[in-house]
Amino acid sequence: MISYISSSLIPILFFMIVFYGWRKKQDVYQEFLKGVGEGFKIVLEIAPTLIGLFMAVNMVRTSGAMEVMLTVLRPIGEAVKFPVEVIPVVVAKLFSSSAATGILLDLYKEYGADSLIGFTASLILSSTETVFYTMSVYFMYVGIKKTRWTLPGALLSMMAGTIASILIGQAVFS
Repeated sequence: MISYISSSLIPILFFMIVFYGWRKKQDVYQEFLKGVGEGFKIVLEIAPTLIGLFMAVNMVRTSGAMEVMLTVLRPIGEAVKFPVEVIPVVVAKLFSSSAATGILLDLYKEYGADSLIGFTASLILSSTETVFYTMSVYFMYVGIKKTRWTLPGALLSMMAGTIASILIGQAVFS
C-alpha cells in the first residue's frame, strides 16, 4: 500500500500543479520551460566545480594514495578498535556522496552489509555531509566568498558524525 501511495504522489502532485495553474489562468507550460532554462543555466555554472571535485576524488582513488594511508593507519586503528577500512568512505564523503556510496558498495561486497565495517560505513555515510562539495557548489552559486567558520564547523560536525558512527557500530557489534 505504501509503495502504491508513494509511486502515485508525483503524478498527483503534477496534475494538481497543472490544475492550479489552469484555474489561475497561468501558462503552466511556459513557466515550466522557464524553470528548465534557469535550471540548465545553474548546471552550466556549477559544472566546472563538479568536474574538478570528481577528478580530485578519482585521482586519490586510482593513485593508490588511499591504500598507502590505510597501511599507515592500520596499526593505530587496531590499537583503538577503529575499523580503518571505513576511512575511504570518510575521505570520499568530504568531496562526493556518489564516490562514497561506490566505496560503501565495495565494502558491502567484501565484508557484507551486516558486518561491523559495513554497518559503520553506512552510519558514516548517512550522518555526515559532503563538506567541500556543498561549500564549493552552493556557496559559489549564491556568491558567498567569505566562509569564515564554515569549513572548521563543517569539518567538526563531520568528525562528530564519524566518531558517533564508529561508537554506535562498536556498541552494536560488541
